[in-house]
Amino acid sequence: MRVVHLNTYHTTGGAAVAAGRLNRALQKQGIDSTLLVQEETRPEPGVEALATSFLAKKMAFARFGAERLAFLPFEKDKAVRFQFSPAVTGVDLTYNSLIMQADVLHLHWVNFGFFSVEGLGSLMRLGKPVVWTMHDMWPFTGGCHHSGTCENYQRDCGNCVPFLRNPGPNDLSHSVWQRKQQAYETAHLVPVGCSDWLTHRARQSRLFQPFSVLSIPNAIDTEQFSPVDKAQSRQALGLPTNKRLILFAAAKVSTAGKGFTYFQRALHQLHSQLENPREVELLIFGAGDKGLLHELPFQYHFLGPLSDMTRIGQAYNAADMFVIPSLAENLPNTIMEAMACGTPAVGFSVGGIPEMIQHRESGYLAQYKSAEDLGAGMQWLLQLPPHDYAAIAHAARQHVLTHYDEAVVAGQYASLYSQLVNE
Repeated sequence: MRVVHLNTYHTTGGAAVAAGRLNRALQKQGIDSTLLVQEETRPEPGVEALATSFLAKKMAFARFGAERLAFLPFEKDKAVRFQFSPAVTGVDLTYNSLIMQADVLHLHWVNFGFFSVEGLGSLMRLGKPVVWTMHDMWPFTGGCHHSGTCENYQRDCGNCVPFLRNPGPNDLSHSVWQRKQQAYETAHLVPVGCSDWLTHRARQSRLFQPFSVLSIPNAIDTEQFSPVDKAQSRQALGLPTNKRLILFAAAKVSTAGKGFTYFQRALHQLHSQLENPREVELLIFGAGDKGLLHELPFQYHFLGPLSDMTRIGQAYNAADMFVIPSLAENLPNTIMEAMACGTPAVGFSVGGIPEMIQHRESGYLAQYKSAEDLGAGMQWLLQLPPHDYAAIAHAARQHVLTHYDEAVVAGQYASLYSQLVNE
């Protein structure tokens, strides 16, 4: 059985990380699995790139630019520029040799000039089974990646107030929705939410009413991400061994949706309430404006962007907790990675996060957008007796082993593929 995964990026972004992990997990299960991306970040077995020449890479960038320019006249403001994809440009892979030989096509995140809606329709019309792991809401909306409180996707979109400059019944979101409806018309499609939260929303969309929407989580290598002695991890990163370390990580620290301002406010509260705040320091990694960190009330250690999985694992193991104040999330890889290392997480109760963190059992779920409760969660973990903290850390690791271990998830997808091919 040959499975071809399609994702815009090789290693950039949470969807790319999840797609790559699933591809490798399936290969370990003996499945002929290949990940097809626009460009390779680095050579990797089982990964193929469309753009391998200088000209092809320039064309890929041109498609990305054309996609953003197409949205420019419609965007409400700059803040939503990358939160809505009209998908008017993309590649045609109808006659690609990997696609033609595949028994199952497995879509992941395919925006930013990789696929147009019409290109997706061409894939659907090949008659092959198509599995689509949704990493955000885009597959079943009129163009937005996260709809927030808007529920127009449940009907046929239109009146897109959050993202469009001139919302109306027949606006851009409605036309994109109609194009998707036509593209999916003859599809042998199985949409998969990697969180129950996203699956529930997908089932509410009229676009996906003809299909059976499943829920299968992302996978993680629990040997690569596993508990290591904290002192050893800290020494490897040049960190103090006599402090309590709070970890914050994001691809880009300053991204509004990552909630850094809530984290900052919660830390000021925590600093004022601790008997000895000097015992606590911060560990931060990711890209972004380092100037934001100067306003934090605790001493901090900034590791910058990390791509090496060994160093990422060391950072999780070095920390006493991982804090994720994101305002919109599906099933964050960061929480999964931290918990796999036995590091409890503190985060807002939003999206798929409540499926990952069991409140006061494997971490702390804070009230949505409450910096006060986020601070209370950090304080709760810091003040736990060592035995109770060890129990929380163990429960975090066990939850990942039970639900997200790569062998468990790959087995679920392998069963789905076999069912679809037999049908």
